[in-house]
Amino acid sequence: MNDVDAAEQWLDSWVSQVDVQAQQAVELSRRVAGLIGSAEGRDGAIRVTVGSAGQVEALELDDRVHEMSGPQLAREILAVMQRAQAVLSAAVVEQVRATVGADSEAGRAVIGSFDARFPAPDGRDARAGG
Repeated sequence: MNDVDAAEQWLDSWVSQVDVQAQQAVELSRRVAGLIGSAEGRDGAIRVTVGSAGQVEALELDDRVHEMSGPQLAREILAVMQRAQAVLSAAVVEQVRATVGADSEAGRAVIGSFDARFPAPDGRDARAGG
């Protein structure tokens, strides 16, 4: 085999790897786009669901919230929203591992982006679900 043949083989291999990585990235994007995160307050009076970008998709309040002051209700809603976003972030990590791999450059970038935007809350008095 001459140098030209070796170079062509290397190039073919490299192109094949890039194609696989691109397909994995597309699959990851598709999976992440369909993710949600949900969490509820300790007594179930507040439930928040966030979409794939961390935006609030649903906010459910039952009548028990009338027992809270305005500032207390606001703090609790924000805390539950942050927990829902943390659930979303954990789901993204699972999808990264299943597609591009958490140790890949793309995987580290996606995980880092979600971790930076949605850091894990302290987890006080909450049940989370996704």
